[in-house]
Amino acid sequence: MNRDTVIGFVLIALVLIGFSWYNQPSAEQIEAQRMEDSIAAVMKDNAKKKEAEEAAKKAEAIEAAKADTTSLFHTALIGEERQVVLKNGKVEVAVSTKGGTISKAVIKGFKNVDNSADEVTLFDEKTQQLNFLLAGKQDNIITSDLYFVPSNISDSTVTMTATAANGGNVILDYVLGKDYMLHFSFQTKGLGGVFAPNYKEMDIEWRDLARQQEKGFTFENRYATLTYKEKNGSTDYLSETSEKIDEKIEETLDWVAFKNQFFSVALISKDDFQGGSLMTSVPQEKGTGFLKQFNAKLKTKFDPSGAQASEFEMYIGPNDFRLIKDVEEQSTFGKDLDMEQLVYLGWPLFRIINRWFTIYVFDWLTSWGFSMGVVLILITLLLKAITFPMVKKSYMSSAKMRVLKPKLDEATKQYDKPEDAMQKQQAMMQMYSQYGVSPLSGCLPMLIQMPIWIAMFNFVPNAIQLRRESFLWIDDLSTYDPIVEWGTNIWGIGDHLSLTCILFCVSNVLYSYMTMRQQKDQMVGQQAEQMKMMQWMMYLMPLMFFFMFNDYSSGLNFYYFISLFMSAAIMFVLRKTTNDEKLLAILEARYKENKNNPKKKSGLAARLEAMQKQAEELQRQRNQRK
Repeated sequence: MNRDTVIGFVLIALVLIGFSWYNQPSAEQIEAQRMEDSIAAVMKDNAKKKEAEEAAKKAEAIEAAKADTTSLFHTALIGEERQVVLKNGKVEVAVSTKGGTISKAVIKGFKNVDNSADEVTLFDEKTQQLNFLLAGKQDNIITSDLYFVPSNISDSTVTMTATAANGGNVILDYVLGKDYMLHFSFQTKGLGGVFAPNYKEMDIEWRDLARQQEKGFTFENRYATLTYKEKNGSTDYLSETSEKIDEKIEETLDWVAFKNQFFSVALISKDDFQGGSLMTSVPQEKGTGFLKQFNAKLKTKFDPSGAQASEFEMYIGPNDFRLIKDVEEQSTFGKDLDMEQLVYLGWPLFRIINRWFTIYVFDWLTSWGFSMGVVLILITLLLKAITFPMVKKSYMSSAKMRVLKPKLDEATKQYDKPEDAMQKQQAMMQMYSQYGVSPLSGCLPMLIQMPIWIAMFNFVPNAIQLRRESFLWIDDLSTYDPIVEWGTNIWGIGDHLSLTCILFCVSNVLYSYMTMRQQKDQMVGQQAEQMKMMQWMMYLMPLMFFFMFNDYSSGLNFYYFISLFMSAAIMFVLRKTTNDEKLLAILEARYKENKNNPKKKSGLAARLEAMQKQAEELQRQRNQRK
């Protein structure tokens, strides 16, 4: 690795350290934040009071409508609220007679947050509401205000009907599929005269207070997002880190999903959603059991004549890449839903790695019945085996530079002045070329491993197969593994110390030490002196990683620990099995073949020589002007 590359890594480290220091809040900022929190608390109380007042006004309006026998649906404003449960072996949903829509969703076969049951409640009537709104010429129809009468009841079907005073109906028809897909339709009959002649679309309001389903509140919050897919386009999502986002959507959408780290509820429209607004609210406080509030206000096609129903589907299930692709095939809408995007696999390059390599290898290894921890170890071994030839070639290039170091020191000792740096570099490149050495290949291991590291950074936290899976001392590979916990949140650390994060950082220090030592052994003149000053920068990186990864998935930290440990072991073995004397003899033989061939220059050496000649020409022209 040459000096410029080392300087580049040092500058990156300086930027990261400087950014962290610069963004550390001052005492004034902390006090200002406290004031903001106090104001936010007051505003929250006021919002609750306002919400209660609005609820009271709404109740009064409903009571007034009940008393008003001229209201179109005055008979449907009175009724009994009960739940009709649809279920199969994978999911259970409750449809309420009040509002006629889904009021509760439970996914079976997965542990809840405290491991007390083998089912996960995604939402209930207290936290979620789906509401259809129709604007009539005189009366507006709001399904959440109406009581529906259930019929056609079975484990997989129910029809909800609200009857108007004129005999017309609002009908919601539900059919639960064999696993995680719910099909339903919205239709009116006998109400054609209620709407304006040009009325062709209805409004949908959907909200949900996302429940905390995992132990790591902060980490899960990073993956809880409101996600949507544009028609004939890609998926997108509202920022998971911003305190509040209210975004108007002009594009036509296929579906909108309220997504947790490992579970999602997605609403799909056959006739598309014609824009609307999407909102993610301020994250909830830790300990409340909730993550953040999702809200979606959408529009879709509506036939007031009742001849054609508005059709919908709802996916209620885990964020499992293979499973979602299979469930998509149950859709009757003929759309390319691309719902597997709910499993975030990273930016395009890293998504390709995960999509066409990691998932296949992961599925193949799990099919053998290995535990998830063993699967992570085997994936690491496989990746190391694949990259070993290139890593060995890179190491041998560094070894060649190491054995040539005494000769380079001797050949370039006359270029110790700062103004001779270009000439010194050119002389070194010429010698490397004659000995058949490529100095740039020393950086190859990092270039090879970086895309894989980033791909795994995206894959492991989103792999639901790791959820609640134990290995060695780790209770759950999908969240942190604390060796010490305390009740107070400490800035930068949190309320725990994760053992796998500590192991990852220790292995990072070991690998950095071995890498720095190898680079030092091959550097010439001032480069070695500069390296001494830069070493402490490299050792700060593991410390920065600790603050970043202490709250991350123990599976990810475990993978990084094993990967770095094995990289250090490979480097150690290569160092011990390399005979420097034999290697130098091979290089000397190559040098004898090339020394009489002045045109034998590497591309880099030729470019440096051209730059040197250009610099000399510029200097000569300046001297002539004087």
